Amino acid sequence: MDKYLICGLGNPGNEYEGTRHNTGFMVLDALAKASNAVFEDKRYGFIAEFTLKGRKIILLKPTTFMNLSGNAVRYWLNKENIDQSRLLVISDDIALPLGAFRLKGSGSNGGHNGLGNIEQLIGKDYPRLRMGIGNDYAKGKQVDWVLGHYSEEDMKILQPSINLAEDIIKSFVLSGLGFTMNEYNKLGKK
Repeated sequence: MDKYLICGLGNPGNEYEGTRHNTGFMVLDALAKASNAVFEDKRYGFIAEFTLKGRKIILLKPTTFMNLSGNAVRYWLNKENIDQSRLLVISDDIALPLGAFRLKGSGSNGGHNGLGNIEQLIGKDYPRLRMGIGNDYAKGKQVDWVLGHYSEEDMKILQPSINLAEDIIKSFVLSGLGFTMNEYNKLGKK
């Protein structure tokens, strides 16, 4: 059976729930709920599994904290013997407006510490879905922004993109990266 590792980036702990930096976790929570999958606390992360048309999808929410996300990704890729081309990492991105998103096959970490740590451990060649969180913060206040909580108004803008991200993940698994980028990236521009 073909296996895929879908990793949503975020920080563990109640104090981080609903923060911009946990957008990756929010996407996986929505997908798990829609797929009747339940997260279990396992090594380096919370893991949920389900199958989609004969393909096994493993959802990973690392418990290593953002800056060490690569440890969890590398461990689960190796443990499940999954090729990096079947890894999809979902992260927040301050360079994109709230509600925008971009699916890419590889690239730089854009200053994102979670992506940077993954890059250190497995390289740049892995697909990633960057979810825009905007950048409406004062100089020197980036940490406060990314660790800040979404407002109700923010969620009205973000929720449709979270819903689309579920479809993007399924398309990535069933139809591949190229098709999915062509189909969805045009919808992610805000």
